[in-house]
Order: sequence, then C-alpha cells, then structure tokens
Amino acid sequence: MTEKQLNKSTSSSAGRQGAENQNTEAGKEKRPELYQKITPPQLPVQKKQEQQQRPAAARQGRRRSTQKPSAAQENGERQNTERQNNERQPQTRQPAQTNQQASGKQIAADGKQQAPGKPIAADGKQQVPGKQIAADRQQQAGPKEKKGIRPLNGEKQRGGRQKNGAKQQPLTAIQKTVQQYLTEQAAREKKEAAAQKSKRGRRGRQNQKKPSIKAYFLGGLNEVGKNFTLFECENDMVIVDCGMAFPDGDMLGVDLVLPDFTFVERNAENIRGIILTHGHEDHIGALPYLLKKVNLPIYGTPFTLALINSKLKEHGLQNSVKAVVVQPGEHAQLGCMDIEFIHVNHSVPDAVAVAIHSPAGVVVHTGDFKIDCTPAMGKMIDLGRLAQLGNEGVLALFSDSTNAERPGFTKSEKSVDSSFDMLFKRAQDSRIIIATFASNVSRVQQIINCAVKYGRKVALSGRSMVNVMTIGVELGYLDVPQGVLIDIDMINRYPKEQIVLVTTGSQGEPMSALTRMAFADHRKVEVGPGDFIIISARPIPGNEKTIGNVIDELMKRGCRVVYESMYEVHVSGHACQEELKLMQGIVKPKYFIPVHGEQKMLRKNADLSYAMGRDPKDVFIGDNGDVVELNEDYMKRLAPVPAGRILVDGLGVGDVGSIVLRDRKHLAEDGLIVVVCTISCTDGHIISGPDVVSRGFVYVRESEPLIDEARDLVSSVLQECAENRIHDWGTLKTRIKDELSRLLYNRTRRSPMILPIIMEV
Repeated sequence: MTEKQLNKSTSSSAGRQGAENQNTEAGKEKRPELYQKITPPQLPVQKKQEQQQRPAAARQGRRRSTQKPSAAQENGERQNTERQNNERQPQTRQPAQTNQQASGKQIAADGKQQAPGKPIAADGKQQVPGKQIAADRQQQAGPKEKKGIRPLNGEKQRGGRQKNGAKQQPLTAIQKTVQQYLTEQAAREKKEAAAQKSKRGRRGRQNQKKPSIKAYFLGGLNEVGKNFTLFECENDMVIVDCGMAFPDGDMLGVDLVLPDFTFVERNAENIRGIILTHGHEDHIGALPYLLKKVNLPIYGTPFTLALINSKLKEHGLQNSVKAVVVQPGEHAQLGCMDIEFIHVNHSVPDAVAVAIHSPAGVVVHTGDFKIDCTPAMGKMIDLGRLAQLGNEGVLALFSDSTNAERPGFTKSEKSVDSSFDMLFKRAQDSRIIIATFASNVSRVQQIINCAVKYGRKVALSGRSMVNVMTIGVELGYLDVPQGVLIDIDMINRYPKEQIVLVTTGSQGEPMSALTRMAFADHRKVEVGPGDFIIISARPIPGNEKTIGNVIDELMKRGCRVVYESMYEVHVSGHACQEELKLMQGIVKPKYFIPVHGEQKMLRKNADLSYAMGRDPKDVFIGDNGDVVELNEDYMKRLAPVPAGRILVDGLGVGDVGSIVLRDRKHLAEDGLIVVVCTISCTDGHIISGPDVVSRGFVYVRESEPLIDEARDLVSSVLQECAENRIHDWGTLKTRIKDELSRLLYNRTRRSPMILPIIMEV
C-alpha cells in the first residue's frame, strides 16, 4: 500500500469514528439512563481468553512502535488525535482551549512547548506516536476495574461519588433487576466452580490406591484348636489369638500341640502386640510358649487376662510381660492399625470380636461367638455396632465356622436353667456330680443357683476348675452366697443328698477328675450307686470315643448318667447356620473368609455365603500356612509361610517329631526285639551270645521255640560275616535286622522293631 493510500484510509476511518462518537454523545445528552454501562461478571473462560489476548496486543503494539512512521502518517495521526480531543471535550467538561493550543501548539504540564506532531506526555517527555495510540486506546477503554460486578454508571465509585466528582445517579427498576440477576448469576457460577473443584479433589483421592492388608493363617484352619492368625499392613503386624490343641489319638505320649512360631520369630521387630478374643485354651493356651521366644504386649478383657496371668505364673513370666486391659467398646492403637473390641456372646465371660481399622479398610474377626438374646451372664451381643460397621464399609469378615453344619439358631443359656431344675428334683435323694468346662462361669453360676434353691452345698474338683472359679469370685463374675461353697475334703461330712460336686472331665481327658472317678483313681471321691452324674457339655470332635468310655465305666459302677443327647443340659457357645448368615448380613463384607474349624465346617460356612448371593471369587477357604492379600480391588493368595506344629511332651517342647511318633506307633503296634552279642575285634568270631530279648512282641516263656530259632539265625549270620572278613558294624547290624525280620514275619505275620547291640572285645 502506498503512503497516499495509507493516509486516505486513516483519514476515512477517523472520520467515521468521529461521527459515531458525535452521535453517541448526542444520545447521552438526551437519554443518559439508556447509556449506563452494564458489564456482566467475567467468566473464567473469558478471563482466560483476555489474558491470552493481552500479551498478543502488547507484542503487536511493541512491533508498531519500533517502526519509524512517515511524515504522512504523522500528519494523519496528529489530525486524528486533535479530532478525538475536540470530540471528547464536551464529555469531560474540560476548559476552553488556549490560543496557543488553538494555533496548533500544545503546552505540556510543565509549561514547555511541544512541537506540532510530537505529543508530550504528562511528565513532559516527548511520546512516541505508537505509544500514544496505545495510550489513547487505553483511555477509550476506561480505567481497570476490579473483578466482579461493575457499578452501573461505568465509573469506579468512591464514597458514593463518581471519579469526576459528579453525584451518582439513582438506579432504575430495570437496572436493579439486572444487577440482582447478575449478582445471583455470579453466586451460582462461584458455587458451581467450588463444586467442580471439590469433585475433582474427591476423584483424585479416590484414584489414590489404598494399601493392602495381609492375613497369615498360622493355625486354626482344617482343625479345631490352635487358633493363630497374624495381620500385616504397612509393615505393622498384629497377632489375633495364640491357642493350643489337644493331641490326636495317634500322637502317643504327647501332652499339647502348639503352632509353629518360626514366622513370628523372623518378624518379631514388626509385631506390635497380641490381641486375645477370649480365654479358652484353643485361643490362649500357646501364649506362654510364644512369650518365652518373643516378648510382646498382650491386649485382652479383664477375665481373659486373669486366666492368662495364672498360666504365666506357672511358666515364671508374670513379671516380664506387658498386659493391657481393655473393655468392650474400647480401642487400642497398634502401629497403623486401630483395634476395636466388640462384645459378643460365648461360653466364657468377656468374649469379644475385633474390628481392625487399617489404611486398607476395616477387617472384622468374630472370634468365637453366638447370638444370645437372653444370656445367663452379661449383655447381648453388640449387633448395633456390627451393623454400624457394615454400613460404613467392611473389607473382609473372618467368621467362626464351628457349628456351620448345624441348622437353625443356637439355644440360649437360659434354656439350661429349666433342665437343671428338673434334674435336681429327680435326684433329690442322690449326690449330684456335674462335669462341665472349667471356663464356663455362667454354667457354674446356674448350678450354684439351683444348689441354693434346693439347699445343697457346692464343692469343686479339678485344679483348673478351682482356679477359674476363684478368679470368677474375685472379679465379681460369680455370685456365691455365704456358706454355700465348701472344700472337697468336707463332702463326706454331709449327707449325699446335700452335696453338689462340680468337676472337670467333660471331654474324657485321661487325667481329669471325672475320668479318675470313673476308673476308681480319685483320691477323695468314690462314685457308686448313690450318685447322679450330669455331663453338661458336648464332646469336641475327636473326643467322642474317650468320653464314651468314661460314661460306660461310670454306668458299670452303678451311677445314673445324664448327658446332652438325653436332656438339654448343654447349649453350644458357637453360632449355628442362621446366626452365621445373620452376621454376614449385618456386617456386609466385601470378602468372606471362614475360619476356626475343620475343612467340612469351612466349606459349609462358605456354602452359606454362596446361598446369600456372594460370588465364589470373594470367598477364601485356606489352610494353615496360607497367606491372603486383601485390597478394595482384589483378593489373592500369596506364597505360603511355615505353619507346622510343635509337640509338647512333659517338659520337652519340640523335641518330639514325626520320626519319634512313628517309632512310638511302631512299638505300640508290634513291639520290640533286642539282640545282644559280643564278638572278637580281631577276627569277628562270637565270644558270647547272642541273646534275644522281647518287649511287647511275644511272651518269651510261651514262645521259647521262636526265640531259640531267632538266636540260631543270628549266630549263623555272625559266623558267616566272620568267615568273609566282614567286621563293619553297620553291615553286621543290617544283615541281622534283615534276616531276623524275615524270619519273625514268616512265623507271626508281625514286624517288630529290631534293635541289634554288638560289642567288640
């Protein structure tokens, strides 16, 4: 474009702009209220666009200012500037121009003359034409306003007056309505922006993946007893229960069975404590043996810790273990896990379930429980708190499975009262002997109440029974009137019809008081035709045969015996199917894990969960040594850990293993043959013997031909080895065992253990 065309274009645009400004000013003088400027609040998107446009405009202005304008451009710009100043004079009410200004000379603020075409700024300095254009545009745009809603008159208010000092004009009804609408619109937009920001924050928190919690099953699965579970979250570990189990029938000579503590010893520095749900042996019996290896704090209710304290005294640990007493409803912080204790009903006082509040979520372990609406002692199970946890969200439920095969509901402890009352009436002329679990304090309280009602004295038999009842009286769980409880040594001073003897042995334990009475081995009690015996317990799976033998022996002695299958003298402390389903229904866990029971019990409990609509992939049926990792997104099985068993025989812990048990079983089934002989150390010929000794195999006096034949066989084997210059002890023993074993099996069809003893001289 040529310079002449540029000047023409600039002049024409300036003329059009001046005409528009004149029309606008004329309109303002006639109807000023219609030209009040109403500026809506800027939206975040508009602000962002303006911020993006401002740098571009500034850069464009800088590029224009760097170019040197031509003479024609300067003349055109000067004419436009003068025309705009003349048009704005009526609006801004400036004084009339001086003669010097009219003649084309401009005077700056400091009185200096300004050459035509070169504007002077307010500070007296000459201004570049490009910058003057930007300044004019800024002046036309008006002063910057604060964020929000502008005043309706378009000016920034101060003290109720406009910037030019004129009074503010009153707002019309339309303007007030528009202003109110804009205010409400801005408030709505602000609220929506805050909601979007909060939603993004929640979404960000939800996207943060929660940590996992792991459960290590070190005992209590596929068996009844030896309950031992360890939970881990963010390198903090917590143990729930540490119980023992009774030996099976093939564990000859074994007193107790403990869980394997290898994994616990390896991770002792990360374990924050041991949580105990209640005081039964299958939940606390192994605790003294564990505390001898690792010193950890224990947390439990008052009655549970009182039972443990008596065990610790037997092992010399009462002053070296930290015990923390908690009440149902209280919490204990162990590392990153907050442990909540929830009251449940069971056959021992102070039983609790535990809710583990971890960063991964809430895990509920029921312990041993049942739902008893009319308990004989204490309050009903805290279903309200369990339901509240379910509403808040539970990651996993570890549920008792002992009675998962029994339909319906477990009967209440109150139902035993009527049975005892009826049996006491029937046995009014006999001495009553009742065998029950030592820890069942509520059952003993029911017996005491009936004894008081019918005027009988109560005596206790069995060391554990005496210890537990003493603790119950001291802690206030047992209410025994004065003069009702007597020592067992005094029972012969009263008539039989005035005595009630509460004893241990409801499971047929070999050394229990009732078993010794049945086999006439009790030092202070002798049973006979005048005794009425009540077995107030159900046999633990595996003990049916032993308790049956005890009942048979008692009946042989003329005693009348009553047990669970005959009368309702016992109710279980474990939940049946309907209670198990109710527990799942109120807790509403994401994952379900049955515990505390044999494989068939675990499977049945899982079937109940399937029947309630749970997906099988959300149910975990494990075995001892299994590890499961739980997260809000998944549940998976990890590599197993050591989880065997430790056998206790007398004072020996762990020195009896599978090999020893195999030898004991072999000895018990077929007996022992010992071969003793003396040979020469030079040529290996027999000097004395051989002698054959039998123990548990055959009676020697009645089997002398067999013993003589065995002796001759050993002599021939030794002679043959000597002739062949075989003097190695290992070879000699192997040859003797093989040949003698073959002979004895052919003669008797039995394989006794053969022990050769060879001496050299």
